[in-house]
Amino acid sequence: MSARLLAILSVASLLAGCEIPGIYPDPKVLAREADAKATGGGCRHALRALEDCYALNPKAPRAAIFAGWREMDQYMRENKIEGVQAVIPSPKAETTEESVASSPPEGKTERRGARGS
Repeated sequence: MSARLLAILSVASLLAGCEIPGIYPDPKVLAREADAKATGGGCRHALRALEDCYALNPKAPRAAIFAGWREMDQYMRENKIEGVQAVIPSPKAETTEESVASSPPEGKTERRGARGS
């Protein structure tokens, strides 16, 4: 009987110090979600819309970005904190500037056609 008790206690002590895979979430996933949450909070503080934040961070999980944005919004409202204007222009502003720059000047149109026909 003592051998059986000793075997049970040794197996229990071995399993107590063991990390079984799959029980705890992956630390990389947790770090990625925490980064996305911080990014969302930063976007809110920089007065960016959620859509701009999603466009600037396409690989970040959207749910985590939204959670960070929402928490920062609540914190800023409770403490009456004003946002800081973002230094980097939003993606929408960049696309409109590029389309304006690529269009020909007023009054001048480009003629592209086949010659000799």
